[in-house]
Amino acid sequence: MSASSDAYDEVLARAKAHALEWLGSLDSRPVGPRRTADELLAQFAQPLPEHPTDPAAVVDELAELIEPGLMAMGSGRFFGWVIGGTLPAALGADWLVSTWDQNAAMRLATPGTAACEEAAAAWSLDLLGLPADSDVGFTTGATMANFVGLAAARQALLSERGWDVRSRGLAGGPAVRVFVGAERHDSVDLALRYLGLPAPVAVDVDEQGRIRPDALAAAMDLLADAALDPSVTDGSNAADVFTIVCLQAGNLHSGAFDPMRESIAVAHARGAWVHVDGAFGLWAAVSEQFAEAVDGLDLADSWATDGHKTLNVPYDCGLAIVRNREAVRAAMGVHASYLLNDDSGPGDPFEKVGEFSRRARGVPVWAALKSLGRAGTIEMVERMAQRARELADGIRLIEGAEVLNDVVFTQVSISFGSDDRTRRVTELLLADGVTWMSGSKWHGRVILRISVSNYSTDEADVERAVDAVRRAVAAADVLVG
Repeated sequence: MSASSDAYDEVLARAKAHALEWLGSLDSRPVGPRRTADELLAQFAQPLPEHPTDPAAVVDELAELIEPGLMAMGSGRFFGWVIGGTLPAALGADWLVSTWDQNAAMRLATPGTAACEEAAAAWSLDLLGLPADSDVGFTTGATMANFVGLAAARQALLSERGWDVRSRGLAGGPAVRVFVGAERHDSVDLALRYLGLPAPVAVDVDEQGRIRPDALAAAMDLLADAALDPSVTDGSNAADVFTIVCLQAGNLHSGAFDPMRESIAVAHARGAWVHVDGAFGLWAAVSEQFAEAVDGLDLADSWATDGHKTLNVPYDCGLAIVRNREAVRAAMGVHASYLLNDDSGPGDPFEKVGEFSRRARGVPVWAALKSLGRAGTIEMVERMAQRARELADGIRLIEGAEVLNDVVFTQVSISFGSDDRTRRVTELLLADGVTWMSGSKWHGRVILRISVSNYSTDEADVERAVDAVRRAVAAADVLVG
């Protein structure tokens, strides 16, 4: 098969046509998918063809088969989970990333993408107010960004006492304890499992899900007391017990932020590494509007965020930010005879993530920030929070609706009275198709959860979504009556 540009002309033309048709349908199509995975599998699972198929025809068939099963996540009325839209410049850049087909792992091999990513990293640190000399790795998402930050923490804490985890592993080494708020995201627990670290110690939180610094101090001091108690035989009585504290910038249900300055002071006073899971909330740091919420954020040791949430770049893209460059590179990096390692200050991209083979995820970040600029980035984040407040205000006017959280960022949690009524409203709302809001459970109550994460959500989207909720409530009451 020819590798000339002519071989791609019709294929890319068809892909562009289908892409534009999809984007043009977002304002009018039902947000939810129309077919189930099982229904679609019957069409996809055909016998493998014995002979080649025209590539342009393959693209056409793919678009036709998959379309009924697509969720309109790019719609301004998609509020399910925390999934952002895609900025035009970021989408265009992502297309080019696929076209260039670079394994963006080494500076010497792919200097173009490396330079672009390093510039995107510097812009991100500047906007977020984080230490300019931090390492930034572009991961698949927040889960792996948490993994990288926590791997760096494990490396730094163990090496402080001369334990080389790379050569000796964890068995027989100093114990590590991790403290988290009781309402942390499960991706933190998952990252700890990947790293072979024990389940975290859950610390009490307040009514909005924020960790209580006094409870954190008490929990950490209790561990320290146990380390001196010879009667403790569960392994936590070793003199070398190292601690990590995971804080949260943006609670899943309330959007609230852990009190950073006070909590970090508690942790650092006890020798702990502080990691911040800021999957969607880290970007609040760009705006003075949220200065109080993120006060002290920059004092942590590592941070994680998802680019495809609040920043609105395509899947997949996370940012792992680590203050201690040596720790992250020791944890994630490797040297081999066939690798063209760059020993300069910036380091190689693969030394900051968990992969040798990686697409240039930072390129769409560069394009997004270049297109927005500082003012545009701030305005986008503030607008999302404003839309969340508007949705909460509109839904409060619906009889029987109760907004359960302080709407401090982009999350809204709602009850419609009993759990059964809330479930019925949610089911009817999703069946309506005008908007998508996810069901969840918070503080023992079934809720409807709204996450505003799309740059394109406007006042008209808010009005249509509130009207859809109003219709669902009315229909639920009719069914009960």
